[in-house]
Amino acid sequence: MRHVVIVGAGNAALCAAIAAAEAGARVTILERAPETARGGNSAFTGGCFRTVYDGVEDIARLVPDLTEEERDGSDFGRYDAEKFYLDLCELSGYRADPLLIDILVQQSLPTLSWMRDQGVRFLPAYGRQSFKVDGRNIFWGGLTVETAGGGVGLVDALFRRAEALGVTIRYDHKVEQLIGNRHRIEGVVVNGEPLHADAVVLASGGYHANSEWRVRTLGQGWDLAKVRGSRYNTGNVIQAAFAIGARSHGNWSGCHSVFFDAGAEDFGNIAMLNQQKNYFTLGIVVNRNGERFFDEGSDFRNYIYSKMGAAILRQPGGTGWQLFDAQSIPILPDEYRVPRAARFESDTLEGLAAKLEGIDRDAMLRTIADFNAAVDDGMPFNPAVKDGRGTRGLVINKSNWARALREPPFVAYEVTCGITLTYGGLAIDEQARVQSEEGEAIAGLYAAGELVGGLYYDRYPGGAGLTSGAVFGRIAGEQAAMG
Repeated sequence: MRHVVIVGAGNAALCAAIAAAEAGARVTILERAPETARGGNSAFTGGCFRTVYDGVEDIARLVPDLTEEERDGSDFGRYDAEKFYLDLCELSGYRADPLLIDILVQQSLPTLSWMRDQGVRFLPAYGRQSFKVDGRNIFWGGLTVETAGGGVGLVDALFRRAEALGVTIRYDHKVEQLIGNRHRIEGVVVNGEPLHADAVVLASGGYHANSEWRVRTLGQGWDLAKVRGSRYNTGNVIQAAFAIGARSHGNWSGCHSVFFDAGAEDFGNIAMLNQQKNYFTLGIVVNRNGERFFDEGSDFRNYIYSKMGAAILRQPGGTGWQLFDAQSIPILPDEYRVPRAARFESDTLEGLAAKLEGIDRDAMLRTIADFNAAVDDGMPFNPAVKDGRGTRGLVINKSNWARALREPPFVAYEVTCGITLTYGGLAIDEQARVQSEEGEAIAGLYAAGELVGGLYYDRYPGGAGLTSGAVFGRIAGEQAAMG
């Protein structure tokens, strides 16, 4: 029986462990974090997966308890392989590895179906990805399903399945080295001790929690970003792979980063999820100068949210405010209702401005007045489509979903940069085998998840990360078990 070691214990690692165990291998998971902090970045997600689907029947197969009422009251649309592939290409500036993204697209639905069979429960993402229009829930942006219980529910389901299959899980086990060379890997050094294996799967995340690496690769100021997820993703396993000759791949100067609550802790707290603030498309965003600095309605939020952290980090003080009025407040999702959010409210715009520390209040009020006057009220507002309801004549116009801020109460959310994951990583092939600097597969070494490079560059389609982790995790586990 082959012994497969999995480094990490998030979505990608657990999918690899389950696949390897199903293929007959003896599997050991090595998780750097303690058991109380298990699950990696995956536990901090909303559990949304992006997948190809051809209408409600595919959704019903993923969500077997979908009710007739939900079927009749929802427009799920469809999201075909061509659209998924094109989204990945366009959002990466056509730099994404074509082989990897083709596998990701083609294997997305089969992999989610496999996960369902492993005990993962999928639900329609009503709260995040649909708006009620004329009495029906209209899904938008190609992101339609999420896991019950979010990221925590996802990893808990995968842990249950891995444990049922006899997978050994060792917590507080930090991998320091790989045993072998650029031709073959034969195990790892963990907590100072060698552990031999027939194959090793690296799935321990990127380096978003390493402030030194962030400054080195992303640039000055990135040491000040808040970390949305796991504090244990510091790049040490990537460095161990480089030490034996693994090839670097992808965009090392890019990352997934979002608007994040300015009052949040410096590192992710699993008890305080939903600190991101991603529905800026329904309002406007101003910096400390009281000025708007981007088009809040350029696209659906899950196509542009992943670059907003970088955008706010470039603004004075690295902070700003999202502004809404009574028209938008009712359709903001739960992430805007978390306790202890940096939230301010007033019945007047002047009163709201007075509550914001560090902003040019007069400039903010001028910005709002100019924006209100520029809104094209002749177009109907529809948040489920790109409605074309924009502004005219501003230096930076809003392309869609523009509504004047006129109806009290008015609210502001102070936001800063929250980094989610890094884009640079290791090169793999179609079998998830790690590649050497010479372009050859390193025998016995596989990788999946956020430490794989080449998938994302500039922007990132929401939900693609969990899907790619599952797809390549499953492939890596199967291949590692077969040898």
